[in-house]
Amino acid sequence: MDRTINASRLSERIHMLSEIGKIEETGVNRLALSDTYKTGMDLVRKWMDEAGLTTRYDNFGNLIGRIEGKKKDARRVMIGSHIDSQPYGGRFDGTIGVLGGLEAVQTMIENGIEPDIPIEVISFCDEEGHRFGVGLFGSRGITGQLDPGELERTDKDGITRRQALIDFGADPDQLGASVYDPSAISAYVEMHIEQGPNLEAIDQPVGIVRGIAGPRWMTVELAGESGHAGTVPMEKRRDPLVGASYIIAAFNNIVQSEAGASSVGTVGSLDVFPGGRSIIPERVTFTIDLRDTDLKRRETYEAALKQSIEKVALEHDLTYTLHDDGGTVPKISSDNIVRIMESESESIGLTPPVLMSGAFHDASNMADICDMGMIFVRSKAGISHNPAEYSSDEDIAIGTELLYHTMLRLAKK
Repeated sequence: MDRTINASRLSERIHMLSEIGKIEETGVNRLALSDTYKTGMDLVRKWMDEAGLTTRYDNFGNLIGRIEGKKKDARRVMIGSHIDSQPYGGRFDGTIGVLGGLEAVQTMIENGIEPDIPIEVISFCDEEGHRFGVGLFGSRGITGQLDPGELERTDKDGITRRQALIDFGADPDQLGASVYDPSAISAYVEMHIEQGPNLEAIDQPVGIVRGIAGPRWMTVELAGESGHAGTVPMEKRRDPLVGASYIIAAFNNIVQSEAGASSVGTVGSLDVFPGGRSIIPERVTFTIDLRDTDLKRRETYEAALKQSIEKVALEHDLTYTLHDDGGTVPKISSDNIVRIMESESESIGLTPPVLMSGAFHDASNMADICDMGMIFVRSKAGISHNPAEYSSDEDIAIGTELLYHTMLRLAKK
């Protein structure tokens, strides 16, 4: 494939940024709004400035680089992702979308192309959500979707998000000034590593994302009766951990009940109280993460899970509390952007598959206010949120080439 973008420059920047917050040989720990994160964002801003973009930080901690179009008041195209990481994360998650977006715009500038409409490259703040417990902060912020109490959330050291934003240089009392008018954005495109094994399995470097699964989060608390592990007869026990095991097994079966469906279910956290080897548990708490690209099917599975919880609690003489932890509905990519990506893929010799995303992204929030599209880049073994996360320079360059051509089409009005 003939390359338009500067693949070596893009690779160099990705690996330079990976040195900021580096852990082990290939890992990254760059938590949102930390000093390390600010150093990384400032480096990206420096590259944006050098490329000729006008840059700024907003009050959500987002970094935005802009190039004007012939029609300065026209609805803009936005490209981006995030550079914050999990505490034991990889070099490519989010990063390739920000630096690939910058590379696309810089290539356009160097080729002397003036877009018809403005283009913005954005590095969203706190996509991962590890530090304050809830992610997608920057994209929820600019789309006006923050929940009450967001600024008072604390990290493990007791620092509030409000204070972290102040330390970063933002003004949390002026968040309203950084919310975007939905009518000002025409499209948002995000390039991201797949974080799954599908592209590798079919030996394709990139894929076009058709939609993003909507997660549904809940916490289940089962209460029974504690007692001595050696003296309470089995038939007289009210053991919530046994009850939890039945529910978790049932949940696993529920999400696999339709062959070929995009449903996935995970119990990622389980807490047993009091937690002694010789004590029958008194209380068990565990989390539910249910995801699907089909909202109706997800709701059907949620209802089946709730029936299972009620049935198990009754059979084992337990009480239960179900906490609603929120979630999002599935989001579908713009038909127009998908068609553009397919057309531009063909023009540069690609035949990318169209696939769904089980992970959520900033693109999910942007889909609420504008046309949205995503490009996936092949991930080795599907590993992510881990120092072993890997996408090759060649695959990233191919994805960025498709991003560049897609951006040019969207920027012509």
